[in-house]
Amino acid sequence: MSDHSQNEAHEEEHTGPVKNPKQLLMAVFFSFVIPIFVIIGLVYYVTSANKPAAGAVNMEKSVSERIQKVGSVEVRDANRPMKTGEEVFKAQCSTCHANGLAGSPKFGDVSAWAPRIKTGFDALWNSALKGKNAMGAQGGGDFADYEIARAVVYMANAGGAKFPEPVKPAAEAAK
Repeated sequence: MSDHSQNEAHEEEHTGPVKNPKQLLMAVFFSFVIPIFVIIGLVYYVTSANKPAAGAVNMEKSVSERIQKVGSVEVRDANRPMKTGEEVFKAQCSTCHANGLAGSPKFGDVSAWAPRIKTGFDALWNSALKGKNAMGAQGGGDFADYEIARAVVYMANAGGAKFPEPVKPAAEAAK
């Protein structure tokens, strides 16, 4: 019997802490589930900390950008004096037409203006008002249609046309 008890003691030394399938399942469960919950808890802790919002330095600016106006009303002075064709040209048109940029006819270039002048004043004026090719409506400016007409006459006449000065609008003439 002493041999048998020595074998049992010897076998006992070589076995692990898991002695049955239930203990094995519990060990697997706790070795994988517990770390997952620990990781989730740490992520929640790190992300929920009281941190200043990004760009908190310019908080007023960011708030005003988020609650900006949808539209606005702009009241213009209807009694302001109308600009001459030359003034409108210098303020708006000269950027491209002085140098012939983006395919625009250069100011005073008779050969570049000749085919455009043949289309007539109304066609040139509509192109200036609505835009054409790379030129935006009114060349991107903010002038009255009458002022744009004066600028068209100024540029076309410098290119060889003989268009008369446009007639003032009825509301302007009455004043």
